[in-house]
Amino acid sequence: MATKVFVINPGSTSTKLAMFEDGEKTVEVCVEHDAQVLLSFDNINDQLPYRMEVIKDFIKENNIDLTGVDAIVGRGGVVYHMEAGVYEVNDKLMQDTINNVAGIIHPSSLGIQLGAKLQEQYGGRLFTVNPVCVDEYCDEARVTGIAGIRRKSVGHALNLKGTIRRHCDKYGLDYYNSNIIACHIDGGIAITAHKNGYMIDGNNACGGDGPFTPTRTGSIGVLDLLDYLEAGHSIKETRKMCAGAGGFVSYFGSSSGEHVKALIAQGNKEAEQVWNGFCYNLAKGIASLSATFEGKVDAIILTGRYVRFEDMVESIKRRCGWLAPIYIYPGEVEHEEMAEAALRVVEGIDIPKVYQGRNVSPHTTGSVDDCGVNRYDTK
Repeated sequence: MATKVFVINPGSTSTKLAMFEDGEKTVEVCVEHDAQVLLSFDNINDQLPYRMEVIKDFIKENNIDLTGVDAIVGRGGVVYHMEAGVYEVNDKLMQDTINNVAGIIHPSSLGIQLGAKLQEQYGGRLFTVNPVCVDEYCDEARVTGIAGIRRKSVGHALNLKGTIRRHCDKYGLDYYNSNIIACHIDGGIAITAHKNGYMIDGNNACGGDGPFTPTRTGSIGVLDLLDYLEAGHSIKETRKMCAGAGGFVSYFGSSSGEHVKALIAQGNKEAEQVWNGFCYNLAKGIASLSATFEGKVDAIILTGRYVRFEDMVESIKRRCGWLAPIYIYPGEVEHEEMAEAALRVVEGIDIPKVYQGRNVSPHTTGSVDDCGVNRYDTK
């Protein structure tokens, strides 16, 4: 009887789903969501019924039988910091996800919640793999200019580590003896430095850090943000701007790159300037991480759905190609990574890690517990 693994991958602009049997992907879909529809929900958890309907439609339209499913894998959200790896979902992880202990808005938190609803109906084991709160930062990367506040690791560890692993296999490299800058470019953007197998630095992709994205503000001056708040914008509204209503959505009401490009084709000068700024800031973010390796970079890897835009890729090559060879991996390998990790556990090859309900990092000389939770306020 075939081993069945069902994968659920909620993103900032889409819900992606896939079915695997005996390790082979049999069907996959990416359902795009209108940014304004998602913004109509008060909070991320309110999206559960909406996203659940997407899953039900996918199962029905593809005649998928989840009876006897061995594993359901949900993309992991922002809770306490975790080591990289595969985790079997326990009650503490589920409750911390539902209660949003991190206070960070990101739809990845829906992954295991949606998975739990399917598990109630069909059974199977529930896993998550390399969630967005994987933390392997070096000590230096944690320091800020405010005592008591540390930089936090939040990003697309799942796709980045999976893409790097495949790159190393292809070119005969040792991930655990390499300096690699890897960039996930999509609704959210994560630019990360990988040294000897650890993701030791990067931008906080959910925290208003790094280049602006189709849905997020990216880094802006603190005083500019205070001016924005004092102009009458609420904390709640500002949080949404940081992760959901910023970037292209703020300018054009849409997170679609095709929409921005269409505006440019119509002669819209603001759209042209915003797009060029998007490409420019991406390259700056990538180049800045070369300092992490003292300029000795083995490879720059670009992945995510936005690498379909050739002019964006060419802009990065012009500005960063002198640092290291640049490799392009369109799309994502998140589904494959989740399914393969769960299958290894089901087959008894690997043992899943256990979520601790506290900050855990394998790559620091000190404790990360003094960071508290991932929150940016004092509630």
